[in-house]
Amino acid sequence: MAEASFWKNKRVLLTGHTGFKGSWLALWLTRLGATVSGLSLPAPSEPSLHALLGDAASDPGGIADIRDRVAVQARVTAARPEIVFHLAAQPLVRAGYRDPAATFDINAQGTANLLESLRIAPDVRSIVVVTTDKVYENPETARPFVETDPLGGHDPYSASKAAAEIVSASYRSSFFAARRIGLATARAGNVIGGGDWAEDRLIPDAIRAWGSGDVLQVRRPQAVRPWQHVLEPLHGYMLLAERLWHAPEACTAVNFGPDHTAAASVGTVLDKAKTAFGSGEMLLGDGSEGPHEAGYLMLDSSLATRTLGYAPRWGLDETVSRTIAWYRAQQAGRAALDLCLADIAAYETSLQMPRKVAV
Repeated sequence: MAEASFWKNKRVLLTGHTGFKGSWLALWLTRLGATVSGLSLPAPSEPSLHALLGDAASDPGGIADIRDRVAVQARVTAARPEIVFHLAAQPLVRAGYRDPAATFDINAQGTANLLESLRIAPDVRSIVVVTTDKVYENPETARPFVETDPLGGHDPYSASKAAAEIVSASYRSSFFAARRIGLATARAGNVIGGGDWAEDRLIPDAIRAWGSGDVLQVRRPQAVRPWQHVLEPLHGYMLLAERLWHAPEACTAVNFGPDHTAAASVGTVLDKAKTAFGSGEMLLGDGSEGPHEAGYLMLDSSLATRTLGYAPRWGLDETVSRTIAWYRAQQAGRAALDLCLADIAAYETSLQMPRKVAV
C-alpha cells in the first residue's frame, strides 16, 4: 500500500494533471501529503473532473503543452520535482488515426522533451512514464502480455506509445542510470471510474447516451480488454515510484492490470453497466466499423506482484457498479470531490484487508 509517510512533503510533478487519470492521481497524492505541481493542456472535456475538484487536487497553474520544450523546461525548473509521473498524452486510438503526426509529436517527442528537462533537474530521483497496454506487438493469440514481449503498434496511437517506451529506455541507459535515478514505464489496461467525460470511451459514451434516452452505438462488442477501476493502476504507479526511489534499478517496465482470468468483452461490461444504471438501450455492431483495433488484449501483472506487492482489489462487478454509482450520485447533486474521496478511502480500506479474487 502507498504510504502516507513516504509521500508527505514530497515534491511531485504530474504531467497530464487535468485529464481523467491525472485528476484522480493528483487528488490522491495531495491527500497523502505530497506537493503536486501540474503540467498539462487545459482539461480535455466539459465537464471535467479537474475543474470539479478545483484546488483540492493540485496547484492552479501548470497549463503548458508537452510539445513546447521551453515551457516544459520552465515548469520543471519551477516545480523542482523529486518524483515525476508522466501521464500527458494523446490517449485515444481513433484520434490517432485522425491525426497521426500530432499523436507521435505528443506521445513520443513530448516524452523526450520532458526527459530532456529532467536530465538536468537536480532533485529528481524517481520517474514513472505511463504508456499503455497497447505497446505490445499483438498477434491476437489470447495470451496475456509480459514485459519482455516485443513492442509494436498497428495503429499510430499504439506505435507512438511504443516509441515513448524506446525513448524512455534510451534516456534511462544514457543519462539517468549513472545518476542512480529510477525511471520505469508503466503499462496499464483499460481504466474506468467516475469523472471521465472524454470522447470515444465506453462508459462515458454509455452515460451520455442512456442519460439522454438515446441508443448506445457499440462498434466492437466482442473485443476483450483488461478492465480495471482507475484507482488500481494509480496505486500501482505510486508503488512503482516508491520502489524506484529506494532501488532505482529495480524495474524498467511494469504491467498493471486485473487478473488475466478476469478478461471481459465490451458487451459483458456494458451488460453490467446497464444493470447498474437501471436502463439503457444498445445497438451492437459486428466489429467491422472503423479502423483496425485489437480484438483481444490482456496483461500479465505478475512482475508487479513479485516486485511491488501489487494486487488488484476490485473485481469487474464492483468496478462497474462503483463507476455507475459515481455518475448517478454526481448527476443527483453530490460533489465530485466527496465522491472521489469516498472511493479513495474505500480502496485504501480494501488494501488493508485480505485479498479476495472477485469477478
